[in-house]
Amino acid sequence: MSLSIESSFPLANSKSKIPQIGFGVYQSPPETCVKSCLKALEAGYRHIDTAQYYANETEVGHAREQSKLPRSELYLTSKILSPAEDVESTYKKIAESVEKLDGPDGYADLFLVHSPNAGSEARRLMWQALELAKERNNVRDIGVSNYGIQHIEEIKSIGKTWPPVVNQVELHPWCQQREVVKYCKKNNIVVEAYCPLVRNEKAKDKTLLNISEKHNVGPNQILVRWSLQKGYVPLPKSDTPSRIVSNADVYGFELDEEDMAKLDGLDQGKKGAIVQAVTNE
Repeated sequence: MSLSIESSFPLANSKSKIPQIGFGVYQSPPETCVKSCLKALEAGYRHIDTAQYYANETEVGHAREQSKLPRSELYLTSKILSPAEDVESTYKKIAESVEKLDGPDGYADLFLVHSPNAGSEARRLMWQALELAKERNNVRDIGVSNYGIQHIEEIKSIGKTWPPVVNQVELHPWCQQREVVKYCKKNNIVVEAYCPLVRNEKAKDKTLLNISEKHNVGPNQILVRWSLQKGYVPLPKSDTPSRIVSNADVYGFELDEEDMAKLDGLDQGKKGAIVQAVTNE
């Protein structure tokens, strides 16, 4: 499997492609976030994933500016967690985020509904506001996060845009969410993997350590590589400069069928989630 840090996936009904590895900034405090993003860009990442809830969109924007990279070479994602009172005011929340990321005339490459948990009316308002942002060129593509199958199906009845281009869910060997992954792949929805490193909670897992020793790389590198070989878009997060670099240094080795089978065998279903497994009915 020929993968590189430049690898990308096409998106449904879009001219854009999404880089196959992204840099996550959840819980990256403002004073650290700019430095971490700049380190990530220096290490070769071109895709940064933030959210309104993370309260660091402005810092991601500062890093974009300071990097001096052409905007066309960067891929910026954010997410909306809760709507305002109607579609237009919810759209304004999205437009404000885009301005933080890319200035008054800028755009976000991707904007997601962060969670389905606020209920059907909230989901409708957020999705229709995202469609408006797309129509008005604030946003290139729109998708969802933490959506189960029925939430994605619901979009058919509330929106004009289907399928969502991505579904970002918790994914790692202990929480593989096979049902929703299979559904997404069947419907040409790119699967993004958040918490691909399991927040280091499994760093001492014997299976993981054995495979990392075999390849002479760190456990986190094995987890990122597993995600890439599964065809996901992993979003590893770190504020430690050396780890930011090593988490992207995953292209000099390949997991063989035996490695993949051992990692696949760690699945604990919903019990393996450390944040949230989706509900599919």
